[in-house]
Amino acid sequence: MPRWLRRLWSDATGRFALIVVAAIALTALVALFWTPFDPLSADVRNRWAAPSWPHLLGTDGTGRDILSLIMAGARTTVFVSVGAGVVATFVGIALAALGALTFRWMRETVAVLVDILIAFPVLIIAMMISSVWGGSLWVVIWAVGIGFGVNIARVTRPELRRVQQSDFVLAGRAAGLTPVQNLVRHLLPNVAPVFIVQLSWSMAVAVLAEAGLSYLGFGASVTEPSWGILLSDLQRYISIHPLSVIWPGLAITVTVLALNLLGDALREATDPTLRHRAAEVHTPAVVA
Repeated sequence: MPRWLRRLWSDATGRFALIVVAAIALTALVALFWTPFDPLSADVRNRWAAPSWPHLLGTDGTGRDILSLIMAGARTTVFVSVGAGVVATFVGIALAALGALTFRWMRETVAVLVDILIAFPVLIIAMMISSVWGGSLWVVIWAVGIGFGVNIARVTRPELRRVQQSDFVLAGRAAGLTPVQNLVRHLLPNVAPVFIVQLSWSMAVAVLAEAGLSYLGFGASVTEPSWGILLSDLQRYISIHPLSVIWPGLAITVTVLALNLLGDALREATDPTLRHRAAEVHTPAVVA
């Protein structure tokens, strides 16, 4: 087991977040092949069934099994969060590298571009794109990915500039490493802790964005299982069947919380400066 993973597992917060994220990913994988019932199949005779066997979380107003809908919605959630994370990674690294490691005019141009793009809220951009091209998960992925890629670039760029002046980077350059090799071998590993926190935040916001936009009708289509659509359908009956609304809301809340906690725990597990500070705190002072 890698050392950083052992440190992550030894931390209670990291262990909790890792278990929750793994459980959601496993649920999404299982839902690709099996759910207790067809999530889109209505059974009017079992409308608003209370949680019991075989409907462990009950049914909705059309008789659909809520557990099956939650499991199928996990597929959408994982797809959107991973897709937005991949887009944010490429956009963030590309902009940060251009803004830190290129010629001065290029650095200044990228800095101005990032400042302009960061002024536009991600959800507003997604809603504007959806109103023109229609609601789609790809709209959510690209809007959130580009929006938070800009955030990643803004935070990572000064870190790259700081690490670029380090002795080991200068030694690598003197040894003949190309800028790309120096970026991959020395720069990115040293800014990884900051990058990880921003990436986990972008994936958590992607979950919220998909649920929120689907709730408003700008995200997933009605034929795709989504926690946001399920929450929108059930909240109309919250005064009559309040228990049914809890499940999609709880799924969204726990997922976003776990992704944020996992990012913080990963930062502490991979950042050597934090470990050194913790060691100094726990090391008793020697009195002469």
